[in-house]
Amino acid sequence: MSAICNVPSLFDLRDQVAIVTGGNGGLGLGMALGLAQAGAVVAIGARDPKKGFFATKMIEAEGGRAVFFPVDVRSKTSCVEMARDVARQLGAIDILVANAGVSNGGFPEEMAEEAWQATVDVNLNGSFFCSQAVHPFMRTRRGGKIVFVGSMTSLFGHPLAPGYGASKGAIVQLAKSLAVAWADDNIQVNTILPGWFETEIVESVVKDRGFYDGIVARTPARRWGVPSDLRGIIQFLCSNASQFVTGASIPVDGGYSAYC
Repeated sequence: MSAICNVPSLFDLRDQVAIVTGGNGGLGLGMALGLAQAGAVVAIGARDPKKGFFATKMIEAEGGRAVFFPVDVRSKTSCVEMARDVARQLGAIDILVANAGVSNGGFPEEMAEEAWQATVDVNLNGSFFCSQAVHPFMRTRRGGKIVFVGSMTSLFGHPLAPGYGASKGAIVQLAKSLAVAWADDNIQVNTILPGWFETEIVESVVKDRGFYDGIVARTPARRWGVPSDLRGIIQFLCSNASQFVTGASIPVDGGYSAYC
């Protein structure tokens, strides 16, 4: 009976410090709220201070604690400075959710070099630079959790998202490499693969009722996701409940990727 009563402690993140890049809106804010709900102190890493401070207020309104830290994930120097400032101000770094991302669409034969490079710089390079930046602090703590945010395009091709799909596919392999490289440091590295979620990034798509209803019909759960749907998976992957899970890629898509 006592073992059953102690199960929730597996997901307890009190005394943990979590960085969420791009945590000032959309899926990132949904995950930041989930981490705060489990007791973590959340460092919101982003470029827009106005949105960043708004996100911290939302987290505080739910009873959590959050602090905004400016960062441009395209710059390794900026990532290192953010990690240093978080550790200095909050005392440690236990968790990194590398969520910051962009999508520059278009047909591949028409995609400009600048658009391709911008997508890779944020989605792939940014995740790697942030991981490098937090690693020394996690190694000092003798453990840590890193979660990358992939996409359905990590699994499926999309004719209008060549750069996005390539960067998100590479994220999966990067997570596996880091999971193996840093296993001796007791750092678990995993990737979540969100399906179709209602956020401001896809606002124009959501307004297209034909497309919207088509996704619903293709999804066994018969709905689009909302950011709060990521609270449970992020609590799992960032807590002791997932100590033996590393290098995994987990769809959070209402069954979209399971539908043939």
